[in-house]
Amino acid sequence: MQHSADGRPDGTATVRIPQPGFLASVFRDLGVDGALEPEAVTGRAPVGVAGDGLSVPGPAGPVDEGGFGAAGTARTAADHAEADPAARTAQADRADPAARADQDDQPEADRDGGGPCGTGSGPVDPEEAVAAHARAAALTHHRTVTVQAEHDRLADLLRRAALPVSAMDFESQLRHYEPRPYPADGPGAGTADGAEPRWADFAPAEPAVTEPGSGPSSRLLDSGYQRELASARLAHQRALREWRTRRAEAGSPAADESRRVHEAAEEARARAVREYNESLEECRRAYRLAEPAAVESLMERALAAAETATQDLPAPCRAVFRPLTRTAVLDLDLPPLDLVPSLAGYRLAPDGDIVPVPRPPADRATDYLRLVARLALRALQAADAVDTDEILAGVVLNGWLREPGTAEPLCLVSVDADRDALARTRLLPPETPYEERDGEGVYADAEQDEALVRLRQLGAAVTPDPYDRAGVQPAAQAGAAVPAATDLSANEFVQLVRDLLTRGGLAEWSVRLRGPAGLVATGEGAPGSALPGRWVVWASRGTEPVAAEQIATLADAVQEESAERGLRLTTGRFTDEALDLTAEESHRHIHLIDGDGVRELARTHLGLPLAADR
Repeated sequence: MQHSADGRPDGTATVRIPQPGFLASVFRDLGVDGALEPEAVTGRAPVGVAGDGLSVPGPAGPVDEGGFGAAGTARTAADHAEADPAARTAQADRADPAARADQDDQPEADRDGGGPCGTGSGPVDPEEAVAAHARAAALTHHRTVTVQAEHDRLADLLRRAALPVSAMDFESQLRHYEPRPYPADGPGAGTADGAEPRWADFAPAEPAVTEPGSGPSSRLLDSGYQRELASARLAHQRALREWRTRRAEAGSPAADESRRVHEAAEEARARAVREYNESLEECRRAYRLAEPAAVESLMERALAAAETATQDLPAPCRAVFRPLTRTAVLDLDLPPLDLVPSLAGYRLAPDGDIVPVPRPPADRATDYLRLVARLALRALQAADAVDTDEILAGVVLNGWLREPGTAEPLCLVSVDADRDALARTRLLPPETPYEERDGEGVYADAEQDEALVRLRQLGAAVTPDPYDRAGVQPAAQAGAAVPAATDLSANEFVQLVRDLLTRGGLAEWSVRLRGPAGLVATGEGAPGSALPGRWVVWASRGTEPVAAEQIATLADAVQEESAERGLRLTTGRFTDEALDLTAEESHRHIHLIDGDGVRELARTHLGLPLAADR
C-alpha cells in the first residue's frame, strides 16, 4: 500500500502482476466464466483478485494518480466482497433477499460444503483418522483375547475331564482313629520322671580342634558353633518355662478339668469313627445282597467324587439300580451348548468395522461331543471301579441336555455296556490326549478323538449334531421302579433271558445273534435238569404277536444246529396259527413262552417282579 509524505496511506494498492495461467485458475475458483482481459492501464493489473501476489484494495479515498475514480472505488468494493465470504453474503442479501431465505432452508452441512461435493464438517484430520483406527484395532484385539480365553477354558476342561477317577470302594472309605495326646503329655514335657530340664541335654557338641595348640578360646570364635549355642539356649529356656508352668498347674482343678475335657473329646472321636465304620460295613453287606438303596448310594458317592476335578463344570449324574437285571442306569446332565465358543475371534474390516469370525459349525459340534465323551467315560469308569464285588452285570448311561424353556430333556448320547465290554475297553482317555497332530492340537477331527472312538467301541449312540437338536433313542429309561420288558435295554433283556434259563438248568450259554429286539442263543442242559439236551433259544420283546412263520424258522435252526429242542420266548403273545403249529407232531420239539410265562419265571426263579408291557 502506498503512503503519503506524512506517512498515512493514500488509498491505493500496489498489485503484482501474476502469470495469466494463475489468474485463470483463480477465476475458475471464484466461479467466473471466461477469461477477463487485463486492464489497459500502464503498470497495473486487474484489481480485486484475492490470490497469491495480489493485495486487496484499501479503503476508498480521493482519486489518485492511478486514475481510480468512483468506478474504481465500486470495483474495489466488489472485489473485496469476492475475497471475504461474510461480505459476499451481505451483498447477496441486499441483492436478492428471497435467495437468502431459500439458502437458510438448506441443511447446514450443504451450506458449509457438505453436499455431494463437500466433506461434511470439513476436511478429515489425518491424525484423528489414525487415532480412530488405532482404537478400533485395540478393541478388536481385546475381543479376540476374550474369545481366546474361552478356548483356553474349554481346553482346560477337556484336560481335567480326562483325569483318572479316585477309587471310592468300601475299603477306601473306611476311617481310622488316631488318638491325640494331651498337650501336657506331649513331646517336650520334660523327662520321664518329671525332672527339671537340664542344660546338658540341650547343649551342642563343641567343635573339633582343627589346629594343634589351639585352645578353648579359638573354638568360641567359630560362628557356626555360636549359632547352635544360641538356638540350644532358647530351646532350654522354653522347655524350662513349660516345665515350671506344668509344675505350677499340677493338681489344680483347672488342669484336671482340662484333662477330662480332652479325654471326653477323644472318646467321642473314637466312637464316631467306630460307628461310621460299622454303618459302612452294614452298607457293604447290603450292597453284596444287591439291595437297590445300598448300590445306588455307593454309585452316587463314586460319581460325585469323580466330579471333583471339574467342579466349575456342573455335570451331576444320578444312579438307579435294577436288581432284576443287576444293571445300573446312570442319568448324566450334560453341560450347556454355549460352553463351546462359537467364534474364532474378531477382525478389523477395511472400512473400520469390527467383524466377528464365526467357527465352522462342524468344529463346534466336534468340540462339544469331545467333552461329552470324556464326561461319559469318566462316569462309566467311576461306576466300574467302585464295583469291586462284581454286583453289576452292566451299566446304561444316558446323557441328557436340559435347556431352560423346554419341557422334555434331549438325549444326546446313550451307552448300553455289559461287564465284559467294560472290562475290554480302557475307559480312561489317553495320558496325553492333547498332543499336537498336524498342527490341529485339541481341535482334531472327531474320528481321531480317542474318547469318542472308545465310546463308540461300547456301541454308544451319539448325536450327529447337538446344535441341530438331533437326539438319540435312550437305551433304557430309569423312571420305572418295576420295569417292564420293553423298558429294558438290549443288554438287560439278554441278561434277563440268560438268568431265567440258567436258573432252569440251561448251562453253556452262547449268544449267536443279538440286537435291540432280542437274541438267538444256544445252550446245553444237564440230563437231570429241567431243560436237558441241546437247545436253540429265540427270545424277543415287543407287542407284535409271533406268527407261525417264525416257529417254522426256529425249527429249521434247530435242525441246522443239530439241537434237540427249540425255545421261542416273547414278552408278547402268539397267534393261533403258531399255537396250532406247535401242536403238530413235526413241531412238538418247539416250546413256547409268552409274556405271562416270562413274568412267572422271573418271579419264580429270580424272586423279582416284572411289570406287564403297556
